[in-house]
Amino acid sequence: MYRCTSVQHKNINEKRCEFNINVYFYYQQINSDMKFPDKLKVTSFYIWLCILFLSILFILTSSKENVEAGETYSNPVLVETIHIRDENTGKRHVNQFTGVMGIGDPTVIFYKGKYFLYPTGDNRGYDVYISSDLVHWKKGPRIFRTEERGAWAPDVFYDEKSSKLYLYYTVNRRIGVAVSDNPDDTFTDLKTLVNGAIDAHMFKDDNGKYYLYYVKFPAFIIYVQPMESLTKKLGKPVKLIYPSEDWEKKHTPLTEAPWILKHNGVYYLLYSASGANTMEYAIGYATATNPLGPFTKYPGNPVIKKEDGIYGPGHASVTTDLDGTLWIVYHQQKGRNIGWDRIICIDRIWFDDKGVLHGKATRGTPQSSPVTEISLSGYSR
Repeated sequence: MYRCTSVQHKNINEKRCEFNINVYFYYQQINSDMKFPDKLKVTSFYIWLCILFLSILFILTSSKENVEAGETYSNPVLVETIHIRDENTGKRHVNQFTGVMGIGDPTVIFYKGKYFLYPTGDNRGYDVYISSDLVHWKKGPRIFRTEERGAWAPDVFYDEKSSKLYLYYTVNRRIGVAVSDNPDDTFTDLKTLVNGAIDAHMFKDDNGKYYLYYVKFPAFIIYVQPMESLTKKLGKPVKLIYPSEDWEKKHTPLTEAPWILKHNGVYYLLYSASGANTMEYAIGYATATNPLGPFTKYPGNPVIKKEDGIYGPGHASVTTDLDGTLWIVYHQQKGRNIGWDRIICIDRIWFDDKGVLHGKATRGTPQSSPVTEISLSGYSR
């Protein structure tokens, strides 16, 4: 009467449970195997109906409780402090990229039942952090190394066709691509894609076409490069958005950290603006009906911004839990001071009926955890 099957949906292996209901057949089987008076037959039929109804009600209720009650979490979900000294002087405070720093600029992918997070770290490569629930993280190995400085803001893309993972790295103000067979193995450098650029993000559209979004540095203008493949460019890049609004220019005029979402045929370009090392750093978005633009900035920007006790939320990636809820994975400044001492946070984002994207940064306040396991009357994923 109750069975579970595993299915594949959007790269997420789910176990779906369903009822195999055929009351009439079951009733007929009882009658054929056992000889009862007619009244007793009718009574037994209704008894089985009641049992079936109560079983369905119990299972659905327990499912709802497991999904909705769940556990809670509070931001930050990941904190790691790094002390970087200048190689020439040995001092910690020679330039803005030395001293006390915290990991930031996170990108997250979901791969074979686990989340893999790749942040900016010590500026000489990238480490991976692994989680089953987006809340509890374990540090994994270093997956990319460089002898140069300025290893920032990685982006990782899983290619279903080749079963390979591609790392779009920023090193010394250029974007390159590296490849690996596994998300926690070493990525092998392949080539440089764009010079004078940072903050790469690879997007694959529903029609199979690829687009590489990035930030031209030091102008902080967001461009998109059509791609013939995951490693080969196609044609010329297209200029999308630049610092034009007051909130984008409070400190350093910039638009950076592009990330694309597609919802109901509309492309949402998430980006961060204002000084990346300040409390005013915030997240906005622009929309278009084509991945190449033109993009129109949402007039209610920024949508995720500084609040009481929340400083400089920005540079986000987006993933989903098993319930399909969108989660933004981003960093906040640890305190009010200007610098790069950052912490990793997660929060829900959602679209309303008019297609407006909403979100709110939280910190230290219990929130419902991402749905990572659904239990149904003893059957669990």
